[in-house]
Amino acid sequence: MDLRPHIERFSRRFAEVEAALSDPKVFDNPQRAQELSREYARLKELVADGGSYLKTLAHLDENRALLKSEPPDSELAQLAKDEATQLEIEGKRLAQQIQFGILPPNPTDSRNTIIEIRAGAGGSESALFAADLYRMYCRYAEARGWKVETMDSSPSDLGGFKEIIFSIIGTDVFKRLKYESGVHRVQRVPATEAQGRIHTSTCTVAVLPEAQEVDIEIKPEELEINVCRASGKGGQGVNTTDSAVQIIHKPSGLIVRCADERSQQKNKVKALKVLRSRLLERKITEENAKYAAQRKDQIGTGERSEKIRTYNFPQNRVTDHRVELTLYNLANFIEGELDPLLEPLMTHDLEEKLAALKT
Repeated sequence: MDLRPHIERFSRRFAEVEAALSDPKVFDNPQRAQELSREYARLKELVADGGSYLKTLAHLDENRALLKSEPPDSELAQLAKDEATQLEIEGKRLAQQIQFGILPPNPTDSRNTIIEIRAGAGGSESALFAADLYRMYCRYAEARGWKVETMDSSPSDLGGFKEIIFSIIGTDVFKRLKYESGVHRVQRVPATEAQGRIHTSTCTVAVLPEAQEVDIEIKPEELEINVCRASGKGGQGVNTTDSAVQIIHKPSGLIVRCADERSQQKNKVKALKVLRSRLLERKITEENAKYAAQRKDQIGTGERSEKIRTYNFPQNRVTDHRVELTLYNLANFIEGELDPLLEPLMTHDLEEKLAALKT
């Protein structure tokens, strides 16, 4: 694909947006100003990547010309060959970034994200695996400079979680983590297994873009709000007042409970945030279903019935079944080094969407 016309288009639009933002009147409309600022940041990065990409291509051409003019076994030819290899890798990386920019931006990609992890088949071992997944996402968020905020949890007896709900706040959180929705399977010897047998357990992960009030309208009469005392070990301030909030959304039947804060009002705000995000996810899923009927092998729709990944501890192996990719670095992966799998998933998704644009 010739990316030069797209790079030129990004540059023209960047100049237009920059000129618009230089007009003080644009800030009379805060929403418009925010949209332009977001587009400005996106285009600035694309223009920079485009410039780097063109320079990389030029240097690569120079190295290839040098390779043709020099004896193959000369020191200069070897240096040019090594540099060409690195330039090809960098060129592919930049080309992918530019191709992402060709696609219409997904408005939810830049959103903060709510993640819900629930223990599935496997009893106590599944709950322990849920805790491992929660820790894995926290480590990844920490490495990327994102903030994690727990919203609600239901601990298990052995230190795991029957369920844990938390939000991640930062740049492009949903863009990177939306591929985590689905069934995660673990194969390992549980701590409670006396005979050393390998057990298979599962957890479900739901990744929801944080909804805004303009996305989903919730009427007060549609809600049934109840307050109660938070469950858990005694003696904690959060457990000595009626601070837990449960909200039932009557039209959908969705039930949300938040009890992490001591303040009833704060728990209500968090619960409403989760409810809006679940309703937004339902709306997006319904829209995706129409499109997914035409594309069976779609990534990132968040269908719970699909087993998306297997974590095999005895073999130090993690396999993503959507792109049929296996890595033998589970020990690092479970510590939050997710990019070796997230990057191929993003690339695959990009290729599918670019192919759809051509049809």
